[in-house]
Amino acid sequence: MARQFERDRPRLRAVAYRILGSLSEADDALQEAWLRADRADTSGVDNPSGWLTTVVARVCLNLLRTRDTRREEPLDDGARTRVAGTGPDPAEEAQLAEEVGIALLIVLDTLGPAERLAFVLHDMFDVPFDDIAAMLDKTPAATRQLASRARRRVRGVPAPAADLPRRRRAVDAYLAATRGGDFDALVALLHPDVVLHADAAVVPTPEPFAVSGVEPVARGAMASMARARFTGAVLVDGRVGLAMAEHGRLRVVLRFDFAADGRITGIDVIAEPARLNELDITGIG
Repeated sequence: MARQFERDRPRLRAVAYRILGSLSEADDALQEAWLRADRADTSGVDNPSGWLTTVVARVCLNLLRTRDTRREEPLDDGARTRVAGTGPDPAEEAQLAEEVGIALLIVLDTLGPAERLAFVLHDMFDVPFDDIAAMLDKTPAATRQLASRARRRVRGVPAPAADLPRRRRAVDAYLAATRGGDFDALVALLHPDVVLHADAAVVPTPEPFAVSGVEPVARGAMASMARARFTGAVLVDGRVGLAMAEHGRLRVVLRFDFAADGRITGIDVIAEPARLNELDITGIG
């Protein structure tokens, strides 16, 4: 089983990362899964790879179910981990997030543990519903419904606004300019009367604050270059927006208002956990 675990490690790590959205938690889950596998009697296991996938999935499910108690952690908890010299390379995590799809990871973080497990295992790794149902203590039919609901949120539905494509292009351009540090490109996307509102958890500050004017708003956006690596375009309450999920958890959402000419007139930056929980975030269909 030890040899089998090492052969399967890349796939098992991929399973854990997609379920948890955090590379450090995925590595922790693999370590815990190996400890469980090493202690278990595996003499009757006919499909070692499938059995190991089940062990990893069960560990990940337990981690998801306890995650609500850690929702209040400060925004920079990952940064402190990196300063301490522990955890995976942030560049590796950013690259892996890009490969999986940042928007997908963001939407997955809005799902319940059972929905997330059912969707990831079935739709991304072809695990049969019968096997997933046993992990969740549900019927295969109920498990199929969980995956179906998750699939609808991941795929999303087209927003009713007729100018959705133009707004999507503007939001994508905003993200690209922020990631690349292109101040001039960012300025070109903003209306002269643009106003940015941010709640107290964004920086954090004692009170919410507002910034107005093209250059001050653009400079504020440039300060978020590091976060932009973990940011993707999603639908926020049916409107195109941006969301950031570093280390597998939704942290910041940006909602945009637009002028008739397509330039951005308003940006609402949301980071307070209570406000984030009220948002309806889906993929862009």
